[in-house]
Amino acid sequence: MEDGMTTSGAPLWMCLVMFVLLTQHTSHSIDVAGLSVDPPANIKITDPGYLGHLKIEWNRPSSLQNLTDCTVRYQLRFYSTYTERWRSVRTVRLSYEAQFDLEKPIQLRMLTLVKGACTNDTEVLGEEVELVHTPEHAGVAGSRIRDFHCVYLNKEYMDCMWKAGSVNPPGSKHFLYYWHREMPETTECPEYIPPSEFWIGCRFPKESLLEFSEFNICVNGSSAEGALKPAFFSLEVQNKVKPARVSGLQLLVENDLVQVQWSPPAGKVPEQCLEYNLEGTTESTDGSKWQWTNVTEDTTIDFLWNGGSQMTCFRVRSKVNNYCADEGFWSDWSDSVCFPEITVEDRKYEPWNDLALASILIIIIVAVLIFCLMLWMLSKMCVNRKEQKQAFTLYQEKVHKAFLSPVFH
Repeated sequence: MEDGMTTSGAPLWMCLVMFVLLTQHTSHSIDVAGLSVDPPANIKITDPGYLGHLKIEWNRPSSLQNLTDCTVRYQLRFYSTYTERWRSVRTVRLSYEAQFDLEKPIQLRMLTLVKGACTNDTEVLGEEVELVHTPEHAGVAGSRIRDFHCVYLNKEYMDCMWKAGSVNPPGSKHFLYYWHREMPETTECPEYIPPSEFWIGCRFPKESLLEFSEFNICVNGSSAEGALKPAFFSLEVQNKVKPARVSGLQLLVENDLVQVQWSPPAGKVPEQCLEYNLEGTTESTDGSKWQWTNVTEDTTIDFLWNGGSQMTCFRVRSKVNNYCADEGFWSDWSDSVCFPEITVEDRKYEPWNDLALASILIIIIVAVLIFCLMLWMLSKMCVNRKEQKQAFTLYQEKVHKAFLSPVFH
């Protein structure tokens, strides 16, 4: 392995699958008018180190080497585990490049096609041969990362996050490598995100990304117990966009017509690539609520207001539409705006508000009366005790005088 294939982190070769497959088939050729149509010869698959972007090569069958009056083509079929279907291509070339998931079996089927004067202008298909190979990856069992996902935030940068595997040996460190078709070689993550309690991540600045292209990623690692199992992913960046929050949500009211307006989110997502999800929540005076949603590519929606005391609150979010991407993420919800706004003046005329106010006043009056009664009773008790004390004192004085009178007379 060249020095350039090793970085300060885990060696890049841990993400490579170095293999060559040669056809070893015992099928019989197809003979037409003395012409033997054999399958392609020396079929091989090589890994140039692009994390699943493999090169398939073959040779013209020896039985057709000297054929000059017919065109020889080749049909290649391979199973895409990302789309879960077979893909097919016909070519006169002797090589083809395709994307594979290096964690799943690689399946190829090839045959030769001949057409021209030598076949009376009838296309002859040779027998199809099949190759199946399952890549093997070294690493601590259970150490493959989990919950890998990427979000292209407002087309400004992309964050890819993951969790450690179910088995996380001591001293584990993760490393991410990536590649797309405009890169001469695989490169390590440009900026690792400081790990949180559970999540580990890599941040890609916009200049490192390429849309409408395979964006291949491998996350491997090292530990005190040995290499961690590598994980492979292939995505298209434009399908991972999450726009910024919608701003400027407002309501324009004219008679019984209410128009909801908002501005496209700031950022680098083109306005023509956005669709919006408007959500309305209506609340009645009895406290019941119901919701409705509307998906639109416009930035205004009109509806009729039937008056009354109902209040409806609106909020909106955005996502890249199907014209610009196959999928994407909804933005965060905007702040809510309500109509009509229920003020204190509005609320005091509601029957339940009057009842509540009357109840509160009654409670206050009763509390004041009870308090006054208690004060009166306390004061009365104090006066009685004082009168009793004075009467007892007078009684003592009379007794004292009555007792001393005989002595001095």
